[in-house]
Amino acid sequence: MTKINSIIIEDVEAVYNEMKHTLRLIEGSTWLISGGAGFLGSYFLDLLNYCNNNVFYSPCKVICIENYLSGIPQRIKHLEHNKHIEIINADIVKTIEVSCDIDYIVHAASIASPTFYRKYPIETIEANVLGLKNLLDLGRIKNIKSFLSFSTSEIYGGPTKENIPTPENYNGNVSCTGPRACYDESKRLGETLAVNYYRQYHLPVKIVRPFNIYGPGLKLDDKRVIPDFCSDALYTKKISLFSDGLPTRSFCYVRDALAGFMAILLSDHHGEAFNIGNDEREISMIDLAKLIAQMVGGVEIEYKKSNEADYLTDNPQRRCPDLTKAKSLLNYDPKVGLEEGLLRSIKWYQKNYGL
Repeated sequence: MTKINSIIIEDVEAVYNEMKHTLRLIEGSTWLISGGAGFLGSYFLDLLNYCNNNVFYSPCKVICIENYLSGIPQRIKHLEHNKHIEIINADIVKTIEVSCDIDYIVHAASIASPTFYRKYPIETIEANVLGLKNLLDLGRIKNIKSFLSFSTSEIYGGPTKENIPTPENYNGNVSCTGPRACYDESKRLGETLAVNYYRQYHLPVKIVRPFNIYGPGLKLDDKRVIPDFCSDALYTKKISLFSDGLPTRSFCYVRDALAGFMAILLSDHHGEAFNIGNDEREISMIDLAKLIAQMVGGVEIEYKKSNEADYLTDNPQRRCPDLTKAKSLLNYDPKVGLEEGLLRSIKWYQKNYGL
């Protein structure tokens, strides 16, 4: 798999053009990004690199911390010898020492794929709680301008019918012992930790709750539904469904999500949580499979029995964000529809995996 191509560059450029006046405020700043080789973290690196190369007279300095748990970070290989970006192989669960000043911290290090967080439940909890605490403490020492902590829409669990679309003030319906609990509950505790660092220490921390983000850079073997369906369609011409196909989700293309993440980080809404996603369309899994099959062409859909029935029983039937808060306070405005986002993703998979 190659490292970056024109599709990702186009997306990063679109985010810059949408936020150019705001982004000029970060010129010359220093960033620490945990999980910078991951799907979401890598987009922060690419956006800052784009600004350094094309816009800023005084470039940003970026420190990327990555433990490589999910493999060699090919996604950011193109930045390996970049003089403004330092990539460090380290574990945020251990003490973090940084000699330079830091302006912004983005905590995107987490095991977000269900397959992997079920394989590494303790490591998942440690990254979401201990790793977060280490970074919050570092933020206090460095007197940072802003801190963005990545939570998840899964903190809501299975929302009641009247709470879909789900607003930020819904407290959640989550199992603390179920098969997803290592991820869901550690993210919930992480939010509590972050908010109280603001309340007790006045650390300017914000929380983002992403809803089903997808796009170029999300690995085909990630084991989330869109890369799963794309992998099936591109490799075997047969998409496998392990449920009745009726659960629904609303998906958000990564370009729109990145604009939302940056808007939260650079806002003054300290100690608050924001949903980021796309509320334009909820789609069932069977209809998603049909849409991807149609886009790839010559693809069948088959129903199979899942080997992870316990995981599926703990999976909510619907997930859709209420974006009222982000739209009203941040002017968040997702623009990429599902069809366009899927086509861009499929094109990226075909090019980067030689399919």
